[in-house]
Amino acid sequence: MQHANAMTEGNMVKQIILFTIPLLLGNILQQLYNTADVVVVGQFVSAAALAAVGSSSPIINMLVGFFMGVSTGASAVISQYFGAGDLHKMRKAVHVTLFITVILGIVSTIVGVALSPWILRMMQTPEEVMVEAVVYLRIYFMGILALMIYNMGSAILRAVGDSKRPLYFLIVTSLINVVLDVVFVTQFQMGIAGVAIATLIAQVVSAVLVMVVLYNSHELFALHLRGIRYNGPMVKQILQIGLPSGFQQSVTSISNILVQYYINAFGTAVIAGFSSYLKIDTFLLMPMQSISLAVVTFVGQNVGARKVARAKRGVTISAVMAFLVNVVCCVALWFFGDYVLRIFSTDPEVIASGLEILHIMLPLYCILGLTVVYAGAMRGFGEAMVPMVCMTGSFVVLRQIFLFISTKLNASVDAIIYGYPVTWVVAFVTLYGYYRFAHWEKRHFWGQENAASGQEEEHKS
Repeated sequence: MQHANAMTEGNMVKQIILFTIPLLLGNILQQLYNTADVVVVGQFVSAAALAAVGSSSPIINMLVGFFMGVSTGASAVISQYFGAGDLHKMRKAVHVTLFITVILGIVSTIVGVALSPWILRMMQTPEEVMVEAVVYLRIYFMGILALMIYNMGSAILRAVGDSKRPLYFLIVTSLINVVLDVVFVTQFQMGIAGVAIATLIAQVVSAVLVMVVLYNSHELFALHLRGIRYNGPMVKQILQIGLPSGFQQSVTSISNILVQYYINAFGTAVIAGFSSYLKIDTFLLMPMQSISLAVVTFVGQNVGARKVARAKRGVTISAVMAFLVNVVCCVALWFFGDYVLRIFSTDPEVIASGLEILHIMLPLYCILGLTVVYAGAMRGFGEAMVPMVCMTGSFVVLRQIFLFISTKLNASVDAIIYGYPVTWVVAFVTLYGYYRFAHWEKRHFWGQENAASGQEEEHKS
């Protein structure tokens, strides 16, 4: 019997769009946690506090990207078993996923709280913002386990085609975060610690909500606490996709941390301008990330059901959708970017710096969006190492080489920022070239199968 949330039959365009919309709204709300912090401290505390949150943002984005990547790896495995109808292994994968979450969350909390000052100093965070940045980052690390539980729980729901309930959880917790931000800062005068504590409380609430749903569910993926245990083969299978995916999804943030090293040399106004751009960048990339997450589930379920041709057709549809959405967003930001930047700061120098950065990035931003979508497709097919190598090589290694050379020739902010679009193009060319021409399907058990049934589904859809 076909499950109501299965994506192995029916209209592909409709399925992908309806699955993506809740993901997009959920991603926007999740990012509002830190963005609300930026807005509140920028408007009600000081420019130094804004710079302190900004100095922490690349680290936070790296962590969120890594945990989302690991959870996406789990989602790919669970969705393949779901599509194949192997309910025993699907349940085992759900419980192993939660085991991995708890272990990684505890380790991350201990390491992050202990090393926050060292991390910020390695990024050359200015001394005038160091104390506040350490306070903010340490409190954020205390909520990492809750953040991971929410992301992993949401990944389990996504794998079986449910992208709506994670959205409902985030609507509630985002409202909690925004209200507490304002109350803690304006009423209790808690400063940067107030916005960090508000974020922590919201993350804990989101984790509790997703765990209650999984524990009380009567669905096939229902969680039983006694079932959360180590299972070597399943851990290996999930991490083979999850770790490269986590590393790949965090490489942009890793690169931003390295770029922050160069940006910090230009003073508080440029730091704040770059921080404001990063907030816009996060939201601009969200439609692509949401489509990418939808592709993981769509491809995973159809690969599990041996409908490879249908999976590939869904990838093409998703890439076209991503490109069109990105073009519309970039054109709007080109003309109205200064108004958007005023949300984060009213300082003319900060706005001028942010606008200069924005105009360098936007013309080729759609290339980054396509790269993210094809990376998600490869993860759904089980080829997680290739996106990691292409994006790490471009966004970290090549970008650092570019920055080292360009800053020696021209010590300006522009010389740093141009490293982004150049490396986006390289990443897309290498990743799409592999997807299109490397015949990687032949290494998988389903690669040798006759795709006639899949082709038939294509025409029906």
